[in-house]
Amino acid sequence: MKKLISLLAVAMMLLAACCNTQQNTETMSSLKQSDIDAAIKAIWAKDSQVNTDLVERGVNSAAKLWTAQDGTAEEFVAFCAENYKTTEAERNELFQTIQRNIETIYGRFNQISINLKMPLHVVGDKPYTAIDEMFGAIDPFAHFSDDMFASKIAFIVALNFPSYTLDEKNELGKTWTRTEWAYARLGDLFGSRIPGDANQAFADQLSTADNYISNYNIMMGRLRNDAGEQLFADNMALITHWGLRDELKSNYANAYGRGLEKQRMIYQIMTRIIDQSIPAKVISNADFTWNPYTNEVKDAEGNVVDNTREADVRYQMLYNIYKSAVAMDKYCPAYPTYIQRSFDQQMEVTDKEIEEMFVKFISSPEVAQVAEIIKARLGRDLEPFDIWYDGFKVRSAISEDELSAKTRALYPNPAALKADLPNIMQRLGFTKEKADEVCSKVEVDPSLGAGHAWGAMATYDISRLRTRIAADGMDYKGYNIAVHEFGHNVEQTITMYDVDNYMMCGVPSTAFTEALAFVFQKRDLPLLGYVTNDAHASAYQMLDIFWGSYEIMGVSLVDIYTWRWLYENPNATMPQLKEAIIRNAQEIWNKYYAPIFGHENSTILAVYSHMIDSPLYLPNYPYGHIVESQLEAQFKGKVVGEEVCRIYPIGKLTPNLWMQHAVGQSVSVDPLLKEVAEAVKVLK
Repeated sequence: MKKLISLLAVAMMLLAACCNTQQNTETMSSLKQSDIDAAIKAIWAKDSQVNTDLVERGVNSAAKLWTAQDGTAEEFVAFCAENYKTTEAERNELFQTIQRNIETIYGRFNQISINLKMPLHVVGDKPYTAIDEMFGAIDPFAHFSDDMFASKIAFIVALNFPSYTLDEKNELGKTWTRTEWAYARLGDLFGSRIPGDANQAFADQLSTADNYISNYNIMMGRLRNDAGEQLFADNMALITHWGLRDELKSNYANAYGRGLEKQRMIYQIMTRIIDQSIPAKVISNADFTWNPYTNEVKDAEGNVVDNTREADVRYQMLYNIYKSAVAMDKYCPAYPTYIQRSFDQQMEVTDKEIEEMFVKFISSPEVAQVAEIIKARLGRDLEPFDIWYDGFKVRSAISEDELSAKTRALYPNPAALKADLPNIMQRLGFTKEKADEVCSKVEVDPSLGAGHAWGAMATYDISRLRTRIAADGMDYKGYNIAVHEFGHNVEQTITMYDVDNYMMCGVPSTAFTEALAFVFQKRDLPLLGYVTNDAHASAYQMLDIFWGSYEIMGVSLVDIYTWRWLYENPNATMPQLKEAIIRNAQEIWNKYYAPIFGHENSTILAVYSHMIDSPLYLPNYPYGHIVESQLEAQFKGKVVGEEVCRIYPIGKLTPNLWMQHAVGQSVSVDPLLKEVAEAVKVLK
């Protein structure tokens, strides 16, 4: 399911370190080296004992952001001399003041965003309107950077708390104190100077794409097979792709019914969404029946009607986001593409490293070994949709109807789920005191979309858990999503309240909050009271993590390759973009998946909605699975709640340094592959 990208993460991505390379002369001033040298000398004149490296780094950071509108070269020199803090006591006092005010601003902006988007995200008394969409698209953070530079606050930060490259953080950060880390994270905030209109344009496109995806439902009760039969419940409406995928997964427990037939129909729907041959009339519309195989559409009287396909809206959404991202590139000389900002800056790992890690994983010999186990358990050859095989989970042997009956009884409304959250935490090993503390800062809302977790950005605010809750209660799909999102909420709260300073709050990247969400989600059945006595349960759990990672790593590569293609083809038409995405999906499938599944040219890896409304977010999921597997190994023989409370307050280090604190080793696929190899031996 989709997780809403943290606004703090977005703000950091838009504002962060772009000041470590050559100036962009189109947007930055042309201060001469002699001007920079003069500023350094002016600071030395105040205190000859200052740290030379810090002075030079700070002055150069500020100089690369100084434009002619900010003042003359002489005024720059005077500004540096006046505002550089030469003693550690002065520097720390300045840091505390800035940190306090950043929290105030971010916290209030976040509350504004939540309230403006409430009609778009949460079920209300009436459908949201066009004016709601317009308000929801407003980004309170859009002009934050402009304001900070206009007031000179951003220059004071750059001067006294310069940013560091990822390599420098990984190396120097090994010996940094917590205070030095906090200074570096503050320095990340003002490394670029993206204009407010560019920020707002990007936010507008993300909001438009999010609304498109959130309102893209397939009315499953209106589907018909070639025999004219209805396979799904009347009122079942599934959001693409999450709802379709989860319904497909649920039918592995329906092997003796029509589960396989349902899965094949869902797969057919997905292929039509990808190639945009889906009739426009059947999207979020229950007035027509639709045969996804023949693409025939009929009205209420059974008459065949026009089945004109949806225009290439799906790919237009992605292209619009790309264009708005490119408009920011010139303002970020250190990370001059959205790809670099998403990986080097935001994930703090390069796209090349991610690609190498994922390719190593999906081409490993363990894939074929696990596939043979799945094939034997299914009693048939694999089909492309078996990338979502769900049979390693305990729930695969339990009817979803049974599970939904239980969750509806337990959670008839959001208030019931809210009341049970402390119990969920205690079942995971958190103390009652910690559970009550965390859950007092989490609110539950019925979601219009698939569900998400929206964290607080200040210690005076709360986090939001959103999942689908129907009038007759929360079904199992909604519950499963809710447990996942609650994992995010727990992380969001602990890393806001238990980290020693605001600038270090959070996690290294979204992969690390996804990891904890996965840890929660896989325990959803024990939380409902279902306990397995299977001696091989841990081995099956490892295979479940492995197969889920195998699936989404391929999807992530499609996302990465698509963005590389976009940068190589900036003037692409929508048919060309669609063709490129489909080609990428097929090439990755044929190389890494077709040898396992025996089917070539499947496009299924292009179905994920994240590609459209949260571009380049997908790699966080498999990266999160890698982190998850290392955390799960750490949790063995220990209490999960206690370990979470030990690990997550470390806050926002770089990924490898965080992982070394958590489990004693860097992020790597090797431990997971080793665990899977052992699990295969056990099960054979």
